[in-house]
Amino acid sequence: MRRFVLDRQIPDRRVLPPLRPEADPENKEVLKQCIVAWAALAELKQAAQWMLNQTMPINTIALLEAKDSSEIENIVITADQLFQYAQGNAFLPYA
Repeated sequence: MRRFVLDRQIPDRRVLPPLRPEADPENKEVLKQCIVAWAALAELKQAAQWMLNQTMPINTIALLEAKDSSEIENIVITADQLFQYAQGNAFLPYA
């Protein structure tokens, strides 16, 4: 049986030095885009206050992603079938 002996003289190759960005991440262009993104998020938050069910868009995205990933596996299902199944009103033949 072979034993592994750790030699302190040889540097461990599994440890990588920290990566440093080539450019300053807080330059003027990035900060300007942060302001634009902040304004868009504020508009989205204001629009979400008028929605009765704020979880609906999030759940819709998850269901559509599941439909698309099923198509990759050659399981074709319509969005209508998927939403009916999610509400408990339909039977999926592939489930």
